[in-house]
Amino acid sequence: MSKDKLTIIPPGKPLTGRAIPPGSKSITNRALLLAGLAKGTSRLTGALKSDDTRYMADALRAMGVIIDEPDDTSFVVTGSGKLLPPQVPLFLGNAGTATRFLTAAAALVDGTVVVDGDQHMRKRPIGPLVDALRSLGIDASTETGCPPVTVNGTGRFEASRIQIDGGLSSQYVSALLMMAAGGDKPVTIELLGEDIGALGYIDLTTAAMRAFGAKVEKTSPVTWRVEPTGYTAADFVVEPDASAATYLWAAEVLTSGKIDLGVANGAFTQPDAKAYDLIAKFPHLPAVIDGSQMQDAVPTLAVLAAFNETPVRFVGIANLRVKECDRIRAVSTGLMQIRPDLAREEGDDLIVQSDPALAGQRLPAKIDTFADHRIAMSFALAGLRIAGITILDPDCVGKTFPAYWRTLAGLGVTYADAG
Repeated sequence: MSKDKLTIIPPGKPLTGRAIPPGSKSITNRALLLAGLAKGTSRLTGALKSDDTRYMADALRAMGVIIDEPDDTSFVVTGSGKLLPPQVPLFLGNAGTATRFLTAAAALVDGTVVVDGDQHMRKRPIGPLVDALRSLGIDASTETGCPPVTVNGTGRFEASRIQIDGGLSSQYVSALLMMAAGGDKPVTIELLGEDIGALGYIDLTTAAMRAFGAKVEKTSPVTWRVEPTGYTAADFVVEPDASAATYLWAAEVLTSGKIDLGVANGAFTQPDAKAYDLIAKFPHLPAVIDGSQMQDAVPTLAVLAAFNETPVRFVGIANLRVKECDRIRAVSTGLMQIRPDLAREEGDDLIVQSDPALAGQRLPAKIDTFADHRIAMSFALAGLRIAGITILDPDCVGKTFPAYWRTLAGLGVTYADAG
């Protein structure tokens, strides 16, 4: 396998075997931050070790948290209950969770914290979160509305109410919720409007907060009340990643295989697990799929839709334009590389034309992943049924699923020299 491109050879048989998804990236990064804010030693098991979680762990280490890694799926985190100002800017690559969560957590630091990322992160909006911090009297600034962000914290804040526009990302809300437990008084966090993607991720946040001793209550569909408890150390088990599971569920139905994920389909609490019921309908996916509450699963479903019996329109996915890349454009571009009329965009909707006859054809296509792990992993699915699919920059899967290509190989997928 080349490091800059990888061509998938259609297996021509059902994929069968056992393939365990890695730990949830979303939950791992929440647990790492909460353990870092807690006083005492926490043990996180089942955790994800990937680019995104390494950025979070290294940033916490830079702020005085002791983090040991006794094995491939565990972190042992020892905190003092306070984060210290780092000596240099925190570099977080293109890790959205780490960037948003640490920007808010920086308000609890007595000193200056600069949160920065790579060229992709520097295009991802963070203005609404910075505006919310400023409304608390916190000195936070960004010149472009994207990272880098500078936060000059005092180690405390006294606000009792925060309003936030979560329309672009639920991560803003999660970031403020986790920060709020470190305040001086109870804090009510209120959404401006109900237009927010992936509300389920906020439920993940509040569940993790409670596991580390916080008291948080949802008082209405758009408000939460957080008590100033701080956090206490805890042992915490991270569930497998539902977003990663979507690729394996799709690979199973595309090849009429049988893949044991080692976890019941109904055991996931993450929003992307909702995709399972849709994938199970293949090749009769519904004509319209609302992706607003399972955003990371949309690329998986869109590639699967290419082989569906009838066309599929994806709606409620505008937020995909501000992910690691513009995922609506990346998916439509990739599908049109396979066949020019296979997809089109209408505003922020994505229409996949669908053609079961694609299976078994040779349609050479070089898929630009735009350095986005989800584009790489979803278009690998096309290569299970179409010959000639080449994934560019395949190593970008290291962001959340470093063993992805080995996992597929373990199920019987082989690769060719893409040169």
